[in-house]
Amino acid sequence: MDPSLSNVLSSAEMQAFASGFPVMVAHLIVTLLLLAAGAAVYVLMTPWKEISLIREGNPAAAIGFAAVLVGLAIPLAVSLSVSTTVRDIAIWGVATLALQLLVFRIVDLILTGLPQRIQNGEVSAAVVLAGAKLATALILSAALTG
Repeated sequence: MDPSLSNVLSSAEMQAFASGFPVMVAHLIVTLLLLAAGAAVYVLMTPWKEISLIREGNPAAAIGFAAVLVGLAIPLAVSLSVSTTVRDIAIWGVATLALQLLVFRIVDLILTGLPQRIQNGEVSAAVVLAGAKLATALILSAALTG
């Protein structure tokens, strides 16, 4: 083996990569599973059937659901960035999902009439709902960094 290649493979950077990469992948998998679980719970608790509406070509439902995914991902990403172990990620991830889903539900209740308007395909209603959900996600994320 070429001595320079041997030096590169045994460098501190490569050793750090070799030990850190599997940890990063584990953190990523846990966070993606949390995101999928949060999205599934949201779909079950919404007053309208977004997935069916999206399949039917309803753009308002697509905008609303996309905002939910991003709105769940933002606090999960912050939780991931401040956590050091898989256990930390799981604990903070579940906590942030529970809070975010609660806030999403409250937003849905405060902005009454939007579910029906989204079912009817009104994009303007979906944009307002998306904005409210993304705004709450950003605020929750800031609270996480305390």
